Amino acid sequence: MCQSRIGLQLKPKVYVSRIIPEPGMSLLYENCDVTLHAERDIPPSRAEMLSKSKDVEGVLVLLTERVDREFLDNASRLKVVSTFSVGLDHIDMVYATKKGIIVTHTPDVLTEATADFTFALLLASARRVAEGDRFVRSGQWNKPWSPYLLVGYDVHNSTLGIVGMGRIGKAVARRGLGFGMRVIYFDRKGPNAELEKDMGIHYCDFDTLLRTSDVVSVHLPLDEKSRHRFGDREFSMMKQSAVFVNASRGAIVDSFALYSALKRGKIFSAGLDVFEQEPLDQQSPLLSLENVVLAPHLGSASIQARSKMSGLAATNLIDALNGKMPKALANKEVLSRT
Repeated sequence: MCQSRIGLQLKPKVYVSRIIPEPGMSLLYENCDVTLHAERDIPPSRAEMLSKSKDVEGVLVLLTERVDREFLDNASRLKVVSTFSVGLDHIDMVYATKKGIIVTHTPDVLTEATADFTFALLLASARRVAEGDRFVRSGQWNKPWSPYLLVGYDVHNSTLGIVGMGRIGKAVARRGLGFGMRVIYFDRKGPNAELEKDMGIHYCDFDTLLRTSDVVSVHLPLDEKSRHRFGDREFSMMKQSAVFVNASRGAIVDSFALYSALKRGKIFSAGLDVFEQEPLDQQSPLLSLENVVLAPHLGSASIQARSKMSGLAATNLIDALNGKMPKALANKEVLSRT
């Protein structure tokens, strides 16, 4: 139960921008005075976001909602922003911290689910699974078996290059090792000798990774250094047989450069779960290509992972409003301001 105020058991007012899975909604209703945008799939309008958050102490948002300077100034009583995501690029972290607003997120609980899905994209792209599905459904499978039909590349015994060796990068590396892949990695923090010894993986510079890898899998946060980190130069350095996988953030990739590389056969295929613009524009040239697997941001879309994200996002919000240290505080610098 939330703190007593003026002798009464008053619950803090919060705005929740979408219906989230259980146990999150039950936790929120039990502990807070909830104003809810009562939709599962449709985000609130900007006008609703500003109106409903004006006098609340906490908000729980998704990565579809912009928590920018305007929003933070408008919500004059706001103490806590809890986001139902690992990524924070939809939140003005610097300004929130300056205003003494706590920001929390949901790391760890979706790591394995996202790594599973990354590997699903990897396998589907290398072995042309989505192409095969379309081939069968469209009625094209009307001839006997052929040794040339939809031939792809082996995953086992190939080289997996991971860009960004954080939680998800490590989980993908473990899966690669399980498939008998040679795993190399690049990380902006440099080599990690202990990790290399424990896992049997090897650090290399970025350009060497691009030239050497059969599969390049991206696991970077989005910031000004990583925005469009993959463009014409990077794709031109990869093998023609290379598979490119991105399940991190769409804007890390120059989408036109990727389209050009796939269209011209500079790389073999790609598997994408994230895009610069989401939902993907139906005029996107990527939709015209057969050698790309496209998914609608499904990395954490397992029942188990989404349930854990929900519980953590709600608990983060409730704990912070009650003066407790939230489990997943994203802006630790704020502690010196509160």
